[in-house]
Amino acid sequence: MPNQNPSTWTREVLKSKLHRAVITDADVEYEGSIEIPRDLMDAADLWPGEKVLVASITTGARLETYVLEGPPNTGKILINGGAAHLIKKGERVAIMAFGYTQTPIRPKNLLMGDSNEILKER
Repeated sequence: MPNQNPSTWTREVLKSKLHRAVITDADVEYEGSIEIPRDLMDAADLWPGEKVLVASITTGARLETYVLEGPPNTGKILINGGAAHLIKKGERVAIMAFGYTQTPIRPKNLLMGDSNEILKER
């Protein structure tokens, strides 16, 4: 019988969040993904190829995709492929990554400004 003690369960929890980021471009012809500048990936502890949930604060659309590394210090966040039908240029989004753990963690929660600069880490 599996362990019934909730304190020992492995749970999927939020590990990283770029909150209120702005999509700077969208390309439906690209094969898919979200491109994030390397400096923001580092600040949020995201890896190239990592799965993320992208939720539009503007429309409520939600989708899963993977991270592509973009040039650092540009502030450009691009949504590509079929995802660009759901989330458009100019929309505000929350980009979230999750991890598995048996102990609580404090996620990297970055509040983004209008030019995708980090306003504060919560």
